[in-house]
Amino acid sequence: MTRFTRLMPSAATRWTTLGLLAAAAGALSLPADAAPFGHGPRHGDMAMAGPLAGGPGMGRLLERIGASEQQRTQLQQIFEAARNDLKGQREATRALREQMHAAFTQANVDANAVEALRVQLMAQHETASKRMTQAMVEASRVLSPEQRQQIGQLMAERRARMERGRADGRPPRGPGN
Repeated sequence: MTRFTRLMPSAATRWTTLGLLAAAAGALSLPADAAPFGHGPRHGDMAMAGPLAGGPGMGRLLERIGASEQQRTQLQQIFEAARNDLKGQREATRALREQMHAAFTQANVDANAVEALRVQLMAQHETASKRMTQAMVEASRVLSPEQRQQIGQLMAERRARMERGRADGRPPRGPGN
């Protein structure tokens, strides 16, 4: 065995490395609205934000806490404004993800370029998070303290149901649990 062949990684190591790179490139190539939910709104995609941020289930939640028609209208306007504010950012995030995908599929991956793209993506996430937090603060001013307490209780109950389901090996259910 020559010195050169001892330095060569084994076939298994090469395939594992290629698999990891392909997985990373594949994950980074997902469009912004296909990213997994679980850590808040995905760069401005409020359709998956959940009931507390104007997403699916908000109407049902507001019904359960006895929100008035005026409160419903105000909340709808607050979250519609936030959605509109974040529309352009959603497209910019998709473009950055495509650039990230392209960077990882090059013959030579430029670590500095990848890092610059990562920083830009994180800045966009911060902007979206800040805008969503602002919308949620505005929404909290529309609801009474009692209604906010009710929402807190309902969300705690939902969280407990989800945890029980996970403990039983069942996948989490949708927003309406």
